[in-house]
Amino acid sequence: LKSPLFKSQITVASQSIRAFYEALRNAGAAGRAMLVKAAAETWKVPESECKAMMGSVYNGKRFLTYGQLCEKAARLEVPKTPALKKETEFRYMGTAMPRVDVPEKTKGKAVYGYDVNDANVKGLKGMLYAVIAKPPAYGAKVVSFDAKNAEKVKGVVKVLQIPMGVAVCATSTEAALKGRDALKVTWDKGKMPDLDDKMVDQVLIGDLEKQGAKVHEAGDAKKGLAEAAKKVEATYYVPIIAHATMEPMSTTAWVQKDRCDLWAGTQAQTGDQATAMKITGLPQDKVFVHTTFLGCGLGRKTARPDIVPEAVTISKALGKPVKVLWTREDDFKYDFFRAPIAQRIQGGLDAQGKLTTWSHKVASVSITKSANPAAELKGGVDWYNMWGLWMGPTKGLQWNAEMQYEIPNFYAECYLSDLPMPVCPWRSVTVAQYVFGIESFMDELAKAAGKDPLEFRLQSLKNNHRASRVLETAAYKAGWGKPLPQGRGRGIAMGACFGTWVAQVADLSVDKSSGKIKVHKVYVAVDCGPVVNPGPIVEQMESGVIMGLSTALKERVKFGKGGVATSNYEDYPIIRMSEVPDDIEVEIIRSTDKIGGIGEPGVVPIAAAVANGFYNATGVRIRRIPMTPATVLESLKKA
Repeated sequence: LKSPLFKSQITVASQSIRAFYEALRNAGAAGRAMLVKAAAETWKVPESECKAMMGSVYNGKRFLTYGQLCEKAARLEVPKTPALKKETEFRYMGTAMPRVDVPEKTKGKAVYGYDVNDANVKGLKGMLYAVIAKPPAYGAKVVSFDAKNAEKVKGVVKVLQIPMGVAVCATSTEAALKGRDALKVTWDKGKMPDLDDKMVDQVLIGDLEKQGAKVHEAGDAKKGLAEAAKKVEATYYVPIIAHATMEPMSTTAWVQKDRCDLWAGTQAQTGDQATAMKITGLPQDKVFVHTTFLGCGLGRKTARPDIVPEAVTISKALGKPVKVLWTREDDFKYDFFRAPIAQRIQGGLDAQGKLTTWSHKVASVSITKSANPAAELKGGVDWYNMWGLWMGPTKGLQWNAEMQYEIPNFYAECYLSDLPMPVCPWRSVTVAQYVFGIESFMDELAKAAGKDPLEFRLQSLKNNHRASRVLETAAYKAGWGKPLPQGRGRGIAMGACFGTWVAQVADLSVDKSSGKIKVHKVYVAVDCGPVVNPGPIVEQMESGVIMGLSTALKERVKFGKGGVATSNYEDYPIIRMSEVPDDIEVEIIRSTDKIGGIGEPGVVPIAAAVANGFYNATGVRIRRIPMTPATVLESLKKA
């Protein structure tokens, strides 16, 4: 990345297909039309007698290859509205195609950011490896440090203080890590020295009592609740979780007098380039970003105001190429986490059991201010924290990540809590958090209305055919309404984001003695509009279900002594393959509606589907995740 012609390069919002689908179809169609016209002019025949296929243009038995025609075609006028292929004419679109990245990855030849060294990248001879001693508590500053023992470690070249902590630079990763272990650093107490799990929960739940900023209002929710035949209220809580990407953070930087090079597995090339420009003072065309394979991002590697400044700052100070590495423990402790969300929802039903009113109060931690504390939020709303409930001015980025149900009286407000941990987008940004609350509450409203959960949802989706279609399809596939064996439960939920709609039905059982929830099968219906490659659609739905189940049943970051107490997978369990559903059945709804993205929507509904299935099996509501055995037993006991 070096040219301003590329404009902004970033991989976010499930855009890879949906952002370029129409543009590339039109570009391809224009190119085809120009090649056909060039061939027709060469043969002096009507264009209607020529056909482009398989790399050539044919006229009867004679043909000219695209290579033979391209010079002449390039001189022709580009058609403004080329004729697009009909779906029946697609040769590759809609057909499962092999992934081109698989061979390199399976053979161990793919180079990830963590792999970069002078053996696989030319010009990095003499590269140093750096790890950083960082504050144990949020906001803690270095009071003093003693580098004597660290400098005695064989291979350690330099120990230096940088704004992010104290860096140990060495000729190998092992030496750098040993040097950091030997380093003695004294820190001050930090921003919030008493921060722990209890405080995080208390702050977020407590902030629901405070006046928040108005997000959206339609009708009169206050009057609607006052006049409702039945009112329901519930509070839902989604805690802080980690990205826990397979590949921890790393960046290699080489700052020279007249240029700066970065090697990284990143989702945000333009952002990384801008960061390096600011630190080095170099112009854009002198900062080069070399993108390696990415060992999982999930949004974390769009928020990189930490690893890139670390690498660039150290390389600039030493005048050498420097690779900064985070260990797994670093990655947990200094993550930009998924935003926690506490939600208090009130709903009103009329005498016929129809949903008429919805009031939604939210407390969360600002995504925007985590990346840029100086950012000003118009009206006190961070719209990236609202995706899944209401999109406001960010609707241009994706148009459907908001309340799906048609409700005459609707009100939403948000309070941004004063907590020190940084947060950033996490697969679906905040949609999964909101859908857990919204879809759990829809089941509670259905119960109050005396209606089937599916029927209740559909009556508020009269004008939302894509939402109703995925719900009906998933329910049909799951045999909705048919009796289940004793001890089993079935729950349904629906969510939408990035132009795609997904509904999921979870078939589960609950061991009331151990508190373990076992999800036996998940039925998925997905509508992403035109289908380009069905293979990855199924894979993304399956991975979304599994990842969403992990957050629903297991994941939560722990805090203590002012910082993160979680250190590694031994105290941050994630779902194992032995715990995933026996089957995940995916039904792709092929349609000609507007195309959507597929990387994130699959993770959205599953937590609510499981919570609703748990109620169906036990008659007990769980309104917070993770639904660990301890949480389940406590809920059953209270009931």
